[in-house]
Amino acid sequence: MENFMTPWRQQVLSLLRVVTGLCLLQFGMAKLLKFPAVPMFKDVTITTWPSGYAGILELVLGALLVIGLFTRPVAFVLSGFMAFAYFIGHAGRDFFPLINGGTLAIMFCFACLYLSAAGGGPLSVDALVRNKE
Repeated sequence: MENFMTPWRQQVLSLLRVVTGLCLLQFGMAKLLKFPAVPMFKDVTITTWPSGYAGILELVLGALLVIGLFTRPVAFVLSGFMAFAYFIGHAGRDFFPLINGGTLAIMFCFACLYLSAAGGGPLSVDALVRNKE
């Protein structure tokens, strides 16, 4: 399996970045743009703490992650933001992430932490700019 997947390593890194960004972007869109309409986000506005501020970060930084612009710093900020979201919004409810609803926040935290270390991959604006220099 290792020999089979090795040639695709960089493309899969780009795919991880795009999918992670799209998943974060959907939360920002649901909170701020009300699309798709999610009942739990119906009262969230741009000034609602913490959901509205979270929506801004998810919308803007998620979009940057999708296109791969400033991938490392964006992913680093998102990783810290997701850790903050877990400890503020989930950890106090129960010890187990499955019970406290924080599994997704943990996964986003570590996916973004990996992206901040690995970069955006070859299919990104960062790679395009780097190749032009």
